[in-house]
Amino acid sequence: MLRRILKILLIVLLGLVLSAAYFGYQFYITGDDYGHELQIASEDTRRQTKYGEVIGFLDITGTHTWMGLPYAKPPIGDLRWKSPQKPVSWQGTLKALKASDYCKQFGTFGESRPPKELGKPIGSEDCLYANIFAPRFSVDEVPGEGDLLPVMVYIHGGGNTAGYANQYKYSGRHLAQKYNVIVVTFNYRLGPFGWFSHPAMNSGASPEDRSGNYGNLDTVRILEWIKSNIEAFGGNPKNVTLFGESAGGMNLFAMLASPYGAGLFHQAIIQSGLPISMPLSVAENYADADEPGHQNSSKEVVNKFLIADGIVNTRDAAIVHQDQMTDKALSTYLLGKSADEILQIYESEMMGTLPMIFMDGTVLPKEDLIDVFADTSNYNAVPLIVGTNRDEFKPFFVSDRELVEMKMGFLPHIINEDYFNAVTGYFNDSWKARGVDEVSIRLRAAQGDSVFAYRFDWDELPTILGVDLSVLMGAVHASEIPFVFSSFDDSLMSNMIFNEGNTPGRDALSDQMSSYWVEFAYSGKPGQGRDGKGSLWQPWGESAKFIMFDTPEGGGVRMNPEAVTRSTLKRRIMTDTSFPDEKSKSEIYDCMFKESPHWDEEEFMELGGKSCDIEIFEFLRL
Repeated sequence: MLRRILKILLIVLLGLVLSAAYFGYQFYITGDDYGHELQIASEDTRRQTKYGEVIGFLDITGTHTWMGLPYAKPPIGDLRWKSPQKPVSWQGTLKALKASDYCKQFGTFGESRPPKELGKPIGSEDCLYANIFAPRFSVDEVPGEGDLLPVMVYIHGGGNTAGYANQYKYSGRHLAQKYNVIVVTFNYRLGPFGWFSHPAMNSGASPEDRSGNYGNLDTVRILEWIKSNIEAFGGNPKNVTLFGESAGGMNLFAMLASPYGAGLFHQAIIQSGLPISMPLSVAENYADADEPGHQNSSKEVVNKFLIADGIVNTRDAAIVHQDQMTDKALSTYLLGKSADEILQIYESEMMGTLPMIFMDGTVLPKEDLIDVFADTSNYNAVPLIVGTNRDEFKPFFVSDRELVEMKMGFLPHIINEDYFNAVTGYFNDSWKARGVDEVSIRLRAAQGDSVFAYRFDWDELPTILGVDLSVLMGAVHASEIPFVFSSFDDSLMSNMIFNEGNTPGRDALSDQMSSYWVEFAYSGKPGQGRDGKGSLWQPWGESAKFIMFDTPEGGGVRMNPEAVTRSTLKRRIMTDTSFPDEKSKSEIYDCMFKESPHWDEEEFMELGGKSCDIEIFEFLRL
């Protein structure tokens, strides 16, 4: 009997080990990259750009593809922390047969890097390259004047500190093949290489160089490159749709507000973005200055370098030393640091809190973006789609032990499903309020019926080892991306998320969504999709606000008349009875409203006065 029990226990234990290994393996083999292997050149892909001739390759899907096209000079040496420059012309034929290196970043789980890269510097400063996907045309068949195709330019996400253009989920080959459009993806500078401003840097230089918004200026540069070169690939420079997700959406809000984006794009699609910008004082000043800077401001970073190099021993001494350095000496000191040294002076786990998107008064206005959008004379008023996913934040709470416990050490189990959904729901709706509804209300008043909104609701995820992913994750952040691109090649999705049961509905919904996106690129209105068979996507108005994307089992694709604002969220919190106690309610109140016009100290204290300690949501207060 004992031997039998031990045998059963060993079998169970082996099953748990194999299950854990399976989960780990599936997560770590995700994010297969597109174009890392050198492809075979195709003569049909010869094109003549303003900088020289290029040749690409024929993708297995039948599309023409060019990868690693330089759209700017490498921002290295003296060009670090400067506005991107036009690329240098080349002799002969440039073989655009392989993806470029990533922009400098830490390897992260969020970007599906393998274990050996996690937390370590990867990529290069020499990274300003683009990829182009086009329908298959021989040299003599490339569309010309009158037949030029819409151009769709994608800004990848990753918190502006990670990510790169050549992930499978961003591949434009399916859109190009199915809908006759040109798709462009590109890398842009990230983290302290993309956003960095110190008073000593670029003293006497151009306003663009002094702006600190180098990542945003990279977007301007790729759009300028497209304006001058995309006709060679059959694209229409007068019909460019800029679209992006998460940080890409944040950067797109910035492009709407930037005078440097004027005339360079004609439609915009913002997926899960927020209209965020911050004063230069936050990016530059000491943390304890009269106008406090960020803990990772440029002056605090210099302090860390001075201590790390043994020049001083304390922060106070570093401040004294730094204040005595000339602009030239300090600039030389920083430019002398290697890319790895610059990256590693920051703690990898804090990269998501770096200062970024600055109100410099040149590249971006000094006003809050939401205020800029009140008047079309102050921003680039183009037809706009803006939306979020219903359950943006859910997975971020898996590590919250008040909400989710770990069974057997690795299987997440929601302790109280109603409370879990209530808490995550507030943060999801807060993102929607900030990034969609309040923006749409403002933009609709400014530019009329050219504003369209959506919410992505698909949550038909499987149950694995007893974990119901449809509840734990739902319509999670970034899960709409493969539906838009009709690209489901990523290993995590193929091996864990999609199965025989949900794939037919997935494919049908993807066809609908990509059809709306492309129709918007063609006409500036999503209408009923490119095939004209979908539900009518109405602009934001009194009777209809946003379209919901789901399979028929989840209610289908349909319009919704309800809007959520932070004012309505506040009223909802005050009357909510799902919280276990008032203190837990006060923490959510603090997370969402502190340092905003909706904050009320007396209300907060009456609720229990528990401060927000959920760090990932700090940016909601910006």
